[in-house]
Amino acid sequence: MALIEVEEAVKEYPLEKTVAPALGGVSCSVGGGERVCLMGPSGSGKSTLLNVIGGIDKLTGGRVRIDGRDLAGLSDSALSAFRNRTMGFVFQSFNLIPVLSVFENVEYPLLLGSMGRRERKERVMELLARVGLADFAARGPEKLSGGQRQRVAIARALVTGPRLVLADEPTAALDHATGAAVMKLMVEMNEKAGATLVFATHDPAVSAYAGRIIRMMDGRIVSDGPA
Repeated sequence: MALIEVEEAVKEYPLEKTVAPALGGVSCSVGGGERVCLMGPSGSGKSTLLNVIGGIDKLTGGRVRIDGRDLAGLSDSALSAFRNRTMGFVFQSFNLIPVLSVFENVEYPLLLGSMGRRERKERVMELLARVGLADFAARGPEKLSGGQRQRVAIARALVTGPRLVLADEPTAALDHATGAAVMKLMVEMNEKAGATLVFATHDPAVSAYAGRIIRMMDGRIVSDGPA
């Protein structure tokens, strides 16, 4: 069974007197452990598709199932718990909490579960070591470079041991060299942890890290095949 199943997904955003279509009946599936790139220009629907897969946006029509669970059938609280247990998110703007330290930012998703304090500390420090930031645990995000902030975001996305990691333009705010280092780190995490990785980009240099590319245009899939 596929980890991600999207069936005839439609997403429309209301405007004053009309609606703006973002997805026009998209269907696709992603297997466990895959590394898939959603690729297309701005406005193609790739970020919207990523958001509906993650349950951040609700569909206007169609269905999204993650690990056999229909997201539309979950209450808000159940969806939040399912996301925290199953998914990790990496955003292009990092979305770190400025008043928290690097350690606290990575620890934050674990606070929603039942993990004890000692185990949380061990888990957070393990992830910070894996992304090369163990010595920066007490620093605030404002004292980090863009690449370091993105590595914190990756550690936060992986700290719960998710089956699925979703990344929206993960290198958009980074220079080329830093972006390449971040993508290599995400690929390494995908290969070692076995988490499914789905990321959205318009950059061919970033899509080269995928095993499969789903190309989008005007809210529809135009091709789907090996990278």
